[in-house]
Amino acid sequence: MTIAFVFPGQGAQAIGMGKALAESYPAAQAIFDEVDEALGEKLSALIWEGDIAELTLTQNAQPALMATSMAAMRALEAEGLGIAKAGFVAGHSLGEYSALAASGAISVADTARLLRTRGQAMQSAVPVGEGAMAAILGLDLAAVQAVAQEAAQGDVCQAANDNDPTQVVVSGSKAAVERAAVIAKEKGAKRAVMLPVSAPFHCALMQPAADVMAEALAAVEIKAPAVPLIANVRAETVTDPDVIRQLLVEQVTGSVRWRESVQYMATQGVTEAWEIGAGKALSGMIRKIDRSIASKAVGTPDDVQKLL
Repeated sequence: MTIAFVFPGQGAQAIGMGKALAESYPAAQAIFDEVDEALGEKLSALIWEGDIAELTLTQNAQPALMATSMAAMRALEAEGLGIAKAGFVAGHSLGEYSALAASGAISVADTARLLRTRGQAMQSAVPVGEGAMAAILGLDLAAVQAVAQEAAQGDVCQAANDNDPTQVVVSGSKAAVERAAVIAKEKGAKRAVMLPVSAPFHCALMQPAADVMAEALAAVEIKAPAVPLIANVRAETVTDPDVIRQLLVEQVTGSVRWRESVQYMATQGVTEAWEIGAGKALSGMIRKIDRSIASKAVGTPDDVQKLL
């Protein structure tokens, strides 16, 4: 049996996430303390007792979701189910940073600071209201890429997240994404849903954020991960720290190739995926991509105990 540890991205955040882990496992509490110290603020207070609108701000959601994932990792480690149990790690967008922290490639403190920088840079790359994202349901990647190309009309419109065979997200200029939503329905999409996001992630409009991240990542030590990372932009394994650094920069403007990443796991003999942290979104996607991979959410002490 080969297990992949997978880490959720933005959208999984919820008030109270990770609190039970911190109360049950001192090592999980220590993660939240470490992230608070790295950021110079009580992010844990926002995560556990704050306002969901404030937690959902990109600059808060990104380090908060990583902290919750790493708290779950520490709980697993306390029960003897650490990174050595995994054959691979992978994460959806910001989850790639959680995967790298979990596999020892980047320290938790550096990861928290990188994600705070990434969130701020992505938010400020495009003025609020000028960009948008939409989930296209019921068309495959090739069809959505054709829709995006037709909708662009001189603006930016790209397939940003290839999530599963039934869902591809487009990102870009607001007018172009709205056109894509209309065209997609004309082309047979079941639905086209405008997403409640504050910026158009994973498209060319994010280039200013990619430039910021290139500088930030250059200043951080990255080690070879303890287990191979399946990278978002390549949908295959990487272990070289310099390549990882470059791919994290490319990831800001590049597509999240999640469907292909899960298909790659299956070709490598992965039979279980443990979704480490908040929510169960990735587990749902994995079921739609390849039912031979059993998925398990690991976000509470009960979840950890079930694995023992």
